[in-house]
Formats: sequence, structure tokens, C-alpha cells
Amino acid sequence: MSDVVDSVHTVDDLRLYVHSRLCQKENLVADQFRLDETTLFRGQSPCGLQFFLHGPRNVKLSAVWAADQNTLFLYDSKGERFSRLRLGTQLSLTPLAKVA
Repeated sequence: MSDVVDSVHTVDDLRLYVHSRLCQKENLVADQFRLDETTLFRGQSPCGLQFFLHGPRNVKLSAVWAADQNTLFLYDSKGERFSRLRLGTQLSLTPLAKVA
């Protein structure tokens, strides 16, 4: 069973939430480590986002938001999933298709 996150209403909120959770996992100071992202595609259509946080000493954390399931998967520095969360608000990838 997954928890529900009600504080995420936009893709920008999602970015902030992911950055915060990944930094918390490894006790990183959030303003010292950048969050990168890439749009995931199924065929020609965007279907989600993948986030990467590169910490010190080659620490790498990641997260994947599956748009069709409206679910966020968070992965630790070993690549093991440590959380699965459902977003309370359905987000749209439509504007992202133009950027990618």
C-alpha cells in the first residue's frame, strides 16, 4: 500500500518535494545539491519524469514519477526503492512535451 501526498499540486511542487525527500534520505543540505530531471517517453508521448540527485562522494539518488499511475517511486543510493507514494492531485505532462 502506498501513502498519499496531498501537498503536490504542480510539477514545480513535485520537483521541490522530490528534492527535499531525496536530501532527507541521505541527510544532505538541500541548497548544496542540484536536482536534475529528464522526461520519460512511451513512444512519442511523455509518460513521466525521472529525477536525479548527485551528492558528495558519488552518492546518487533518484525518483521516478509515473504519470499514468500518478505514483512517485523514490530510490536510495544503492538503487533500492525506499518509498512509493501516490499523488493526491493528477499532474499534467502536456507543457513538458514542448520542452523535451
